[in-house]
Amino acid sequence: MVYRHQWIVIASGVVEPVLYLFGIGLGIGGLVGGVQLADGRFVSYAAYVGPALLASAAMNGAVFETIFNVFFKLNYAKTYEGILATPMGITEIALGEMLWALMRAALYAVAMLVIMAAMGLILSPLAILALPAALFISAAFSAAGLAGTSYLRTVQDFDIPMGLIVQPMFLFSGTFFPITAYPLPIQVFMHLTPLYHAVNLIRGLMTGILGWGQAWDFAYLAAFFVVFMWLATRQMERKLIK
Repeated sequence: MVYRHQWIVIASGVVEPVLYLFGIGLGIGGLVGGVQLADGRFVSYAAYVGPALLASAAMNGAVFETIFNVFFKLNYAKTYEGILATPMGITEIALGEMLWALMRAALYAVAMLVIMAAMGLILSPLAILALPAALFISAAFSAAGLAGTSYLRTVQDFDIPMGLIVQPMFLFSGTFFPITAYPLPIQVFMHLTPLYHAVNLIRGLMTGILGWGQAWDFAYLAAFFVVFMWLATRQMERKLIK
């Protein structure tokens, strides 16, 4: 009901990855040509970048929803105090926020898949699995966003997750270039970031390259979700139940 009057917030999350796809995928793609995949195939740069932008859109939808909106409801609107007066508990609150973030991620993922299909950038029938994979990625980042928000004290603290965590991950997770183009220390950093595993998983599905690497990506994200969901419920309970 709230977002009926703030639909532009939702729409902006759909438009942003599309602008990156056209501006960078087609713009830089016209200069660099193709990119070689792990199986030796050469694909267009737009087809290489597109899956990464889909994974990033799933991350952004989850992070923006669970940081900015949850922070306001947790610290100013006191929404959760009212909810806790009902039979609902902390776990239900966390799951409810996560499910709403999944709805945003589903919208972003469907929009990107439709646009990429229209541009001929989907290279494998396995791309149909990119939608549930995007929801899985969104769940993982929703849990991390909920956990991180429970530690924020003021609006100035937003710079920490957005400027020091999300933005570097977006730039250094194999989003725009193969990680082999970077020095070894940066490659190690990339392998430690959850967005790298999200990008690798989506890219494998959309290009038809699946192997043990994608199995590891799935396991990493599953463990990431479990750890941060536990931390989120624990911290929210400490903050709300005194």
